[in-house]
Amino acid sequence: MKIEINKKLIFSDKGPPKIIAEISANHCGNKNKFLNLIKLAHYNGADLIKIQTYQPEDIVINSKNKFYKINEGLWKNKYLWDLYKQAQTPYMWHEDAFKLAKKIGATLFSTPFSVRAVKFLEKHKVKLYKIASLENTDVKLIDTIAKTRKPIIISTGASNFTEIKDALKIINRYHNKVIILHCVSAYPTSLEEANLYRIIKLKKTFKKNIIGLSDHTNSIDSSLASIPLGASVIEKHFKDNKKNNSPDTAFSILPSDLKVLKYKSELYFNATKLNDNKDTNKADQKNSKSKRSIFALNNIKKSEKISEKNIISLRPKIGIGAKYYFKIIGKKAKNKIKKGYPIYFSDLI
Repeated sequence: MKIEINKKLIFSDKGPPKIIAEISANHCGNKNKFLNLIKLAHYNGADLIKIQTYQPEDIVINSKNKFYKINEGLWKNKYLWDLYKQAQTPYMWHEDAFKLAKKIGATLFSTPFSVRAVKFLEKHKVKLYKIASLENTDVKLIDTIAKTRKPIIISTGASNFTEIKDALKIINRYHNKVIILHCVSAYPTSLEEANLYRIIKLKKTFKKNIIGLSDHTNSIDSSLASIPLGASVIEKHFKDNKKNNSPDTAFSILPSDLKVLKYKSELYFNATKLNDNKDTNKADQKNSKSKRSIFALNNIKKSEKISEKNIISLRPKIGIGAKYYFKIIGKKAKNKIKKGYPIYFSDLI
């Protein structure tokens, strides 16, 4: 399966994974920093750059009720409204962001968190959408996005397979240009909790979809480890420097990390891919000629029986393969075979 965004950007399991740099809250409320992150991501290897489109009221009520207080984890004791107010990417920044992306040749897209956000993004002619893990049961939002008939990336953190299938049923009313990302909704995710084997399960269950990884660890290790498991898309949160003090900084990578991820993802893919569905590659097939075959250990007379005393298996593979050693014992030479010469089936009777 493949999903074409443009002639240069095609999602497929036939090549190295596409790398998505997620800016999220790493702009720290600074528009210039936000625009610079787009440039940094593009110039350091990101195939796509993702932002988030919402205002806090799109996600939660402004309340200090205990139901809206975070009790553990990275954002412990924060209220949801305050977190999303801090992390939001203002609507008014979007126009300049899409203009910049077009200017530098980058593919910019977004995760909308409301129906109005989808309508807003449609005005900017986005090429694809992302559905966040915690929104993948919001049937109205999913239906609105699917109606655009544009490709969809859907994250599956905190989700069981039934929920994923239910979301797909809605999308499939319109199309099946869907990329499913394995995700763990822990911020940051430890390597012990990465659960990368789930990628294999997703591939077996959702055979008509492209499978990838939304990685919330604080390094690129699990991203690279996902490649031989079949991840065709890798999404990482991206920041500009170590001093970045955003809500997402603990699980975001630097420009240097992004560049390494892009480079090594190609190396890992090429090192682990299965060539033409064969169990050997071209280099092995070529070098198989260097294996052993059977040679005359001594001069062998016409009609002389082949025995362990007059043959030997040596490199390279020219005549009868060494695996037939015992099968030719007892056969007779059709003609004289000189010492050191390979033996062929045509030499025997």
